[in-house]
Amino acid sequence: MASTVLVVTALEDVTADWVIAALNEREVPVVRVDPADIGPTLAFGFLIGADNPAWGGRLCTASREVELGEVAAVYYRRPTPYTARFEHLPQQQREFAVAEARHGFGGVLNHLHGVLYVNHPSAVTRADFKPAQLQRFAELGLAIPPTLVTNDVEAARRFASDHERVIYKTFRGLPRGEDGHTGAIWAQRVDAESFDDTLAVTAHLFQAEVPKTGDVRVTVVGRRLFAHRVAAPDRALDWRRGDWNELIHTPIAVPAPVEAVLHSYLASFGLVFGCFDFALTGDGDNPEHWIAIECNPNGQWGWLPNAPAITEAFADILSTEGGSRP
Repeated sequence: MASTVLVVTALEDVTADWVIAALNEREVPVVRVDPADIGPTLAFGFLIGADNPAWGGRLCTASREVELGEVAAVYYRRPTPYTARFEHLPQQQREFAVAEARHGFGGVLNHLHGVLYVNHPSAVTRADFKPAQLQRFAELGLAIPPTLVTNDVEAARRFASDHERVIYKTFRGLPRGEDGHTGAIWAQRVDAESFDDTLAVTAHLFQAEVPKTGDVRVTVVGRRLFAHRVAAPDRALDWRRGDWNELIHTPIAVPAPVEAVLHSYLASFGLVFGCFDFALTGDGDNPEHWIAIECNPNGQWGWLPNAPAITEAFADILSTEGGSRP
């Protein structure tokens, strides 16, 4: 019976390290691979044919080897982009090598028969768009903030006039700069007086500010939920902008109707795991107090106080459910 867990991630990934350690304690075979290592330290030979309609063959890293038929589960974390592997090549060669690696190696790795993916990269991609998230929340009956996506200055001004306070958010984080460092643009209040024709350059996300009593992060792994209220000492609009070591965490119970929606949400995108953010407008006992903000389908959770329990939840689902599959 297949029992190996394939962990797809970059070399420096502490979160994956914790899950691998938990799997090792259970004596579950683990092979860690970063697809961007393709080359002498990452070799493979995959076969398929009429007599065997599922991909087979061997994958060899610098320290491990595995037959594809031995893989029961794939923990897909945060692998290095293929572009980093080929950045030394001229543009045409680089783009060719990246496309061939993604469609060849990635094309097999992402389509293993009978394997549990946590989460499948294509499911992560589908669920990684905030407009899709908000629409799905609303379809499933959760409250969401009134939201405008626009590049039209007049539409933005009309939206701002309809709401007492408006905040601006980015769809994605800032990419790496020429110095290799990343940055962030936090959620922030905006004044319609600052809107001008430069809005036309790209898409912008504006939301009516929720009169919240607090924020909640809910991490869902399989059927298990881990929920905490999160507060910054300075009561910042966006708690992510400060020192995460100073955040105040308080366990909170998730109302049963909200919990049911979270499982339905993940299932609708084909996800096994997700990190949900909510704004509370009350004490949290009433489902109507829970305003859905977003779900990161590949979110970080190692900073949470219950990270050890979340680690075990990942190990449970990868070793038990993965190992039970054909």
